[in-house]
Amino acid sequence: MDGKEAKKYISFDVGGTKVKHGLLLEDGTILSKDSYDTHCTNLDLFLKEMTETINMYTQNHQVSGVAISLPGFINPHTGYSESGGAVTALDHQNLKKLLEKRTSLPIEVENDGNCVALAEKVSGNAKNCTDFICMTIGTGIGGGIFVNGSLLHGHSFRGGEIGFMITRAGNYDMDILHSNASTNALIKAYKKLKGISEHQNIEGETVFLESRKNSSVRKLVDEWVQHISYGIFNLAATLNPQKILIGGGVIAQQGLISKINHKLDQLPWWKRIKIPVERCKYQNDAGMIGAMYNFIKKQGS
Repeated sequence: MDGKEAKKYISFDVGGTKVKHGLLLEDGTILSKDSYDTHCTNLDLFLKEMTETINMYTQNHQVSGVAISLPGFINPHTGYSESGGAVTALDHQNLKKLLEKRTSLPIEVENDGNCVALAEKVSGNAKNCTDFICMTIGTGIGGGIFVNGSLLHGHSFRGGEIGFMITRAGNYDMDILHSNASTNALIKAYKKLKGISEHQNIEGETVFLESRKNSSVRKLVDEWVQHISYGIFNLAATLNPQKILIGGGVIAQQGLISKINHKLDQLPWWKRIKIPVERCKYQNDAGMIGAMYNFIKKQGS
């Protein structure tokens, strides 16, 4: 590298449960990482924790800036969040400006689903694609869409909000992908089945482990996978991408991608629009890596 030290970036991936953070090199290498609980409803505490984390890194490292992946409707040019998604403290806030005042460092923000798609486009399983979709399964359902080699933001920065697709409707109610295909949806259904308090903490791993020996839980997981396949079908039919990549920590579950593809193959019209459905290269670190790529692109580094 002609004797120059590689640039370093602080990167955050803000979720509804945890804020993941790390120190990254510009090639995506993660030098260190950690996480803390998200202060979803208190802006002062949210900013305090993030600022302290930035200061922790800058005490020992020369950094080129701070990259942030966020839930919600975000203007990536100005940093304004019309909605912070699960992190309601960020509703109608501009995290970019708030942190630049506190740290004197350049800050760039982008929607979390878009960050995952950027990570896969630059150095992941979509680097040879111009048209693809990333679906992330976590607290909710996130999405990032590339069309003709560029991220699809939409006219009001809501492009890729695939969790709002209606996947079931009846006379008196309707379900969206968030409410029946997310990890939270699976855990909620499991708690209802087992008579567990909604306040008790249950991990997705618990549900999958029990599904191996309990037929009722196995059926519940099967229905959950079915809803995921409906969302994928609708995306493939609408946008005709080269492939759809599935991300989120839950994809580490052995055989899940095969189960999703099996459900798709059972849908009558899938053979007419069938495309590859694969896992993302990057799992839990995708948001941090993609946020850093977004920073480099925006700052022209």
